[in-house]
Amino acid sequence: MKWLLLFLAGALCGAGALSLWQGSKPAERASSPRSAVAPAAIAVAPVTVAPVAIPAPPAALPSPESAASVTPAASVDSTTADLPLQPPVSVAPAPVTSLVAPPMAGADTKPADKLLIPVVGIKASQLTDTYDQARGKERRHEALDIMAPKGTQVVAVADGKVVKLFNSKPGGLTVYQFDVTEKFAYYYAHLDHYADGVAEGTYLKRGDLVGYVGSTGNADPAAPHLHFAIFALTPEKQWWKGAALNPYPLLRE
Repeated sequence: MKWLLLFLAGALCGAGALSLWQGSKPAERASSPRSAVAPAAIAVAPVTVAPVAIPAPPAALPSPESAASVTPAASVDSTTADLPLQPPVSVAPAPVTSLVAPPMAGADTKPADKLLIPVVGIKASQLTDTYDQARGKERRHEALDIMAPKGTQVVAVADGKVVKLFNSKPGGLTVYQFDVTEKFAYYYAHLDHYADGVAEGTYLKRGDLVGYVGSTGNADPAAPHLHFAIFALTPEKQWWKGAALNPYPLLRE
């Protein structure tokens, strides 16, 4: 019995050892070769690449010779480009009777010398104040009309130098004389003709002959007269420019 037990025990131990050995043996690999296994398919989305716009090559630059032959566009307006150049227009000075500027502040208001009536044979009582008479719609006369027969002598009202002999459309034959201070100018107009020896730069004494009554310029031939004016000169002492003064009270003093 003892030996039977020992035998069973040995058998049990051998079976356990065999079972333990078989458990430690590596498992059999699949009989299929490795190459027969299909790899997993990987889906790759296609990448869309936008085409890049390639700029056109620059235009060929003109050669120096061709560039020199290019004429730039003219800056002149086409409406006037073909018009011929006009010569400058000569504008005659405005007659003194159109000047209405007041005397300058601080300036003398009248000549210092007593004035002589400029038409021989005319008395102070015969004078008529025509200074404020209208001449058109925009100006006054600003002068004294002394009526006298054609050819009557016209004399200098005071001492002074002749600065201008002028033949104008409105005034006809005229004389501009500055007084000795060159602050005032005396204006004789519508003369028939000048006295002998009277010229620009001539120095006249009070009562010297200037010319003769007439109707030149825009005067009525049927009413010859002397158009006489006085004006205070500007600092520039321009013979055609100044502030008009009324000669009537000055000639009647």
